[in-house]
Amino acid sequence: MPFPPHNSPPAEAHPSTAGSETCEYSQPERATLLKLAHTSIKSAVEGRELRLEAPSAHLSEPRGVFTTIYLRGELRGCVGYVFPMAPLFRAVAETARAAAFDDSRFEPVSRDEAPQLEISLSVLSLLKPIEAAQVEIGRHGLMVSMVGHRGLLLPQVPIEHGWDRVTFLEQTCRKAGLSVDAWKMGATLEAFTAEVFGEGAGEGE
Repeated sequence: MPFPPHNSPPAEAHPSTAGSETCEYSQPERATLLKLAHTSIKSAVEGRELRLEAPSAHLSEPRGVFTTIYLRGELRGCVGYVFPMAPLFRAVAETARAAAFDDSRFEPVSRDEAPQLEISLSVLSLLKPIEAAQVEIGRHGLMVSMVGHRGLLLPQVPIEHGWDRVTFLEQTCRKAGLSVDAWKMGATLEAFTAEVFGEGAGEGE
């Protein structure tokens, strides 16, 4: 199942690599994934079966990914897989459809809305343990876990909100449903990077 949806602030209108030091995915690969996300949503609103074929070996590697959708610049849904549960192309198709129809904060996307959607993808690296003092704003996304609670924020989120490192840690704890100082009280901290690209308002949280 997708990781629980996350709120997503507006972000830059051009592809970026927030949280990523290099671009792993070429422009044609990015275009392929974004088109696949649209096709997945369109097939669902039209009641058609989506036939998935691996576009390449690279895009078939298992990766975590978050798909964020926007309508006229406003967040319309965001769902993702934190862990590499499926080949990337399939994970994009599944999370795009989930963002459009299964994000509990929104009504399902309508047939009229589907062609107007703008999509952003955040392809995640593997999670690695990190100390609070090592967290770098603009590079790391965070996941906080403690006593059955778990919360995640993508690397671009603190940039968009103007947060410092401590605020980022506190807000990730809040996302997990924990006290804001849980990061100092034994919560597990894990970090990741993300290669982010999209069409419009395009980042996710």
